[in-house]
Amino acid sequence: MTKLISIFGGFALVATFACSQAETPAPTQPFVPTPPAPPKVYTFSEKPIWVDEFDIPGLPNDKFWSYDVGGSGWGNNELQFYTQADLDNAHIENGILTIEARKEPMGARSYSSARIVTKGKQDFLYGKVEVRAKIPAGRGNWPAIWMLASQSDYGSAYWPDNGEIDILEHVGYNPGVMHFSIHTKAFNHVINTQKTATTRLDDFDTEFHVYTMEWTPQYVKSYIDGKLYFTFENSGRGWEEWPFDKKQHILLNLAIGGNWGGQKGVDDTIFPNKFLIDYVRLYALNP
Repeated sequence: MTKLISIFGGFALVATFACSQAETPAPTQPFVPTPPAPPKVYTFSEKPIWVDEFDIPGLPNDKFWSYDVGGSGWGNNELQFYTQADLDNAHIENGILTIEARKEPMGARSYSSARIVTKGKQDFLYGKVEVRAKIPAGRGNWPAIWMLASQSDYGSAYWPDNGEIDILEHVGYNPGVMHFSIHTKAFNHVINTQKTATTRLDDFDTEFHVYTMEWTPQYVKSYIDGKLYFTFENSGRGWEEWPFDKKQHILLNLAIGGNWGGQKGVDDTIFPNKFLIDYVRLYALNP
């Protein structure tokens, strides 16, 4: 009987030992976190996909440019009347486009000027824009190189819901301070939330400079003569902050007065006032 108990006890001991071994967890490998993906690097075509060198004298090329016309104040209480196909206000000579503001009666306004746009002719989604220009001096003027949406896809208002990219703005009463701004539903000057950067350029009116904007799905960046001075990132929080996934077009204009440009009044001795553009070049975003 004792031997039988001993045998059963041995079986029990073996079973217990086997269970004990089965329940012992296998050694775990140390946790190695997955490294984050490297940030995407965006590049642009080496050659422009569209360019206007302004080498044909006369009016701006109507294959590329149309005109915004009128003296409505343009949402900013501006003082000029924008004309259409008027050589006094927009003409090409010696490879330079001149947008000229003049002190003269025009419509119900006392000043004339021009605002030319590529809407419907050179609309694009993403890319790099280069504009070589000489900015006019003078209190009361407000030249701009900028972009607007070519359609209304977001919200209930064309502006600011569909976005504006200001490649360059300058107000004459604050000479040498160059502005780059972004306007969207969430970020705009009406509610004082616009995203803006400034830099100084003391020879803005005596020398030509290259104003560059890079636009990708992730960011908008601005440069002067190749020097970065503004970056606006896509937050991923929706169109209210980033409506910049639809086509836009380029605008060139010289406004007079207005809520911003006219804050210190207008010096009538500056006229005719000339905004000079050497070229506009558009480079594609590479796949």
